[in-house]
Amino acid sequence: MPAPTFETLLYTTDGPVATVTLNRPEHLNTIVPPMPQELEAAIARATYDTTVKVIVVRGAGRAFCAGYDFGDGFKHWGEALETDGRWDPGKDFVMATAPQISPTQQFMSVWRCPKPVIAQVHGWCVGGGSDFALCADLVVASEDAVIGTPYSRMWGAYLSGMWLYRLGLTKAKEHALTGRPFTGREAADVELINRAVPFAQLEDTVAALAADLARIPSSQLAAQKLIVNQAYENMGLASTQTLGPILDGLMRNTPDALAFIDRAEREGVRAVVTERDGAFGDYSQAPPERRPNPEHVIVP
Repeated sequence: MPAPTFETLLYTTDGPVATVTLNRPEHLNTIVPPMPQELEAAIARATYDTTVKVIVVRGAGRAFCAGYDFGDGFKHWGEALETDGRWDPGKDFVMATAPQISPTQQFMSVWRCPKPVIAQVHGWCVGGGSDFALCADLVVASEDAVIGTPYSRMWGAYLSGMWLYRLGLTKAKEHALTGRPFTGREAADVELINRAVPFAQLEDTVAALAADLARIPSSQLAAQKLIVNQAYENMGLASTQTLGPILDGLMRNTPDALAFIDRAEREGVRAVVTERDGAFGDYSQAPPERRPNPEHVIVP
């Protein structure tokens, strides 16, 4: 299989471990085209490579992924969502649900891959970035990572639905209604993710976990992953992932949401998120001890 050329990520292998690194560090690895398509292609490459047994996904720079880039009102998705420069709900729901073009379904390639996928999370892991990370089989984060869905307050709805399936009803409802984020440590404590460690130990912890998995036959790993996934698919995962992105499209186009994005275009993203999160005192408006350490950087 010829090696693809990627614009938004890096693909490397080291023995039985393939590493996919989101590579827009100057933009906190925010999601723009063609990142979802490239992620799916990278996962396919690792799936076809018989020497690869485990996949690690991570982000370059000081964030795993700060969600979808909405600084220009999603104009980078262009004709996929608009007709004559205006939002087209018909196009939006097709893009939200068609497996071939839906960003959510392309990120879900890590779920469908027969090989175990570990998300190595540090820094900001918010919005669509958290939806993506939680599609992985195992999630290991730095203790100071911030994991959340600020779109719970404005301009979105759950996409992959993994927040709902990984949390119990009590915490899922509270988080859905408030949008309050977790630190990596808190996320591990409520079992949203598998483990949280100091940033200095993050890469070694993930490498050790990947090495443990690589000692197990690939067929055994695939069987165990399949039966666990099937149990959650029997709980309605597919229907949740149909409704969530459709609601996301609607919530991006309410009067409140259009005013929000119009201001973001005129005054910058910082202005609108300051207003959105200021009263809650979290995300970028949190005190330093509730924000990721900016010196914690992943260098590919």
